[in-house]
Amino acid sequence: MKIENSFFVILIAVLLFSPSTFAQDMGGAGASSITEDFSAETVGAPPKSFAPAVGNWLIGIDKDNKVLVVDGSKWRRGQTSAGLADKARALYGERYAEFLDNVKAYAYFPFAVFSRVDNFSNGTISMRFKSIAGRIDQGAGILFDLKPNGDYYALRANPLENNLVLWRFKHGKRSSVSWVRNVRTPSRQWHDIALKVKGNGIEGYVNGKRYMEYRLPAAVSGKVGIWTKADSVVFFDDYKVER
Repeated sequence: MKIENSFFVILIAVLLFSPSTFAQDMGGAGASSITEDFSAETVGAPPKSFAPAVGNWLIGIDKDNKVLVVDGSKWRRGQTSAGLADKARALYGERYAEFLDNVKAYAYFPFAVFSRVDNFSNGTISMRFKSIAGRIDQGAGILFDLKPNGDYYALRANPLENNLVLWRFKHGKRSSVSWVRNVRTPSRQWHDIALKVKGNGIEGYVNGKRYMEYRLPAAVSGKVGIWTKADSVVFFDDYKVER
């Protein structure tokens, strides 16, 4: 089953072009930090701080702490967030149609977009993650440089493969950009992953250790979020953007 392009395009239109109460454009205002710890969210409900694009995302509990959960046990290829299409049409009418020729759906890769940052180009994105289950995958990644046509990058760790990979998603195709082996992130344990960006230079960290340095073809600029794959069941917490 393939995701309908129009649904995905509508999502991009809402995320990239709608005004947000929480969005911040730092410009030259100096350093700032935004942290989402999900403490104000409602357990059992979809997140308000992230806009799910593909997959099942809800607020859960780990011991006494609220977390964001991607529930890959209910994953279906191409699943979009409930009610998104109707909301987008109500807000923008046919405006989304301009994206139809440019967007390819990445139905195999659930992700959710952070609602509180309109554009990220320089700084650090970090989060904690705890992989719980998944036979196909248990990926946990930082999505960044999300463009209006749906292109993006994702830096992800994977307990099943013990590696750190920078993926590029462009014009409907996925390719590995940089690959680091022997990066251990055992399942059912909390880990930290961080991405540092300066222009087109990036660095990837896991549990405080730098594993990756890479220079992209162009400077980073776009939306950010959380990325995973297929049937992964993963807890996320303390998503932080520093600029």
